[in-house]
Amino acid sequence: MTAGGCFCGKVRIQLNGQPLKAGLCHCLDCRKLTGSIYSFGFVIKTADLEVLGSTPLFGQGMKADGTPEETTVLRAGILEDSQVLTEWKPQAELYTDRRLEWVPPIEGAAQCSAMIPL
Repeated sequence: MTAGGCFCGKVRIQLNGQPLKAGLCHCLDCRKLTGSIYSFGFVIKTADLEVLGSTPLFGQGMKADGTPEETTVLRAGILEDSQVLTEWKPQAELYTDRRLEWVPPIEGAAQCSAMIPL
């Protein structure tokens, strides 16, 4: 179990399980969403995520009918336990054709030019 929260503190999360996968994404959407040159995310079981607070997390894994997806992507930076971040090195990099030239590939991570199945 690990906890985290947003910068303002209005949203808190608790992850009651281990990530299924970890990866970096270099797509333009992730750049815009994070304000960074790539995002670091964990694929998790949606049922393992408890959201506390009045504001829902963007992209929390909901189907069109309002029921939760089995898995969702959790932005790793929300977690406060640096041990979890250290243990879960990215296993894949997505949209590598959009990676900036001066950003080196993660050694041992799969290099993918598109999204992979969650």
